[in-house]
Amino acid sequence: MSDGDNKATRPFKIMAGNSNRPLAEAISAYLNLPLTTASMKRFSDQEVFVEIHENVRGEDVFMIQSTCHPANDNLMELLVAIDALKRGSARRITAVLPYYGYARQDRKSGPRTPISAKLVANLITTAGADRVLTLDLHAGQIQGFFDIPTDNLFAAPVFTQDIQKNYGTDNLMIISPDVGGVVRARDIARRLDVELAIIDKRRERAGVSEVMNIIGDVKGRRCLLVDDIVDSAGTLCNAAVALMDAGAESVSAYVTHGVLSGGAVARVSSSPMKELVTTDSIMATEAVRVAHNIRQITIAPLLGDAIDRISNARSVSSLFR
Repeated sequence: MSDGDNKATRPFKIMAGNSNRPLAEAISAYLNLPLTTASMKRFSDQEVFVEIHENVRGEDVFMIQSTCHPANDNLMELLVAIDALKRGSARRITAVLPYYGYARQDRKSGPRTPISAKLVANLITTAGADRVLTLDLHAGQIQGFFDIPTDNLFAAPVFTQDIQKNYGTDNLMIISPDVGGVVRARDIARRLDVELAIIDKRRERAGVSEVMNIIGDVKGRRCLLVDDIVDSAGTLCNAAVALMDAGAESVSAYVTHGVLSGGAVARVSSSPMKELVTTDSIMATEAVRVAHNIRQITIAPLLGDAIDRISNARSVSSLFR
């Protein structure tokens, strides 16, 4: 696919849930394959009902569904769709999760708390998925929660291309908003051949962060924050303020998954951030679409290439060399 040929070389089917229909349609257009026709409805009590209107017996099927808001509804829709495919005798079912919900609950945060990321992995496997394809997991070790093959793609190549097009590399510095994101930020800094800085912060309670220190000299630099998830946007906005206070020329951000819940969009709009760029792993709300400093870029070609390579038993990791 990366050689410019958008024709599938081995037959497979792609199917989509309701969580992010525009992305599924973009992947379908990129692969030049129509989406499998199916009905995904709700009974009056909100029970999920799925009916597939095409023969899937013996087929290699990729079921596209982000488990974003409303997370529980979209997750249940994914599970029921996988079960429908399994009972329809699909040869192999790949759950394509552009955004893997519950990923932030990847360890016990205190006594008597769940590891929900593992629970969701169990549910997807038990429902009948044969493999999983996802993007920028919050913690790489979540791959180990699955007992089936799991491909974790990275948005870095998409971000790098967009940064080179819209920002260039002159006087540019990549910033990790916390210590946990250093590996991700370092990879993009390496690809762009620019310097890296780190923000050391202390989280006092869930959803609230306090910037403590900037490791690196950002004075006069064009700073790009890089992260995997932006939810309340508190971390990013606090980081942007700290960078500007430290003498940065400008601050923008690239984040894979734009959850942007609650007052996040308003917070970003009123922040010193020049721009927040997210992928379309989560469908943009109306508030995101009209925000003056939030922009989405598509991951459809990346997911399309990965789907084609998986179906044709070719390397996926070679996409990121």
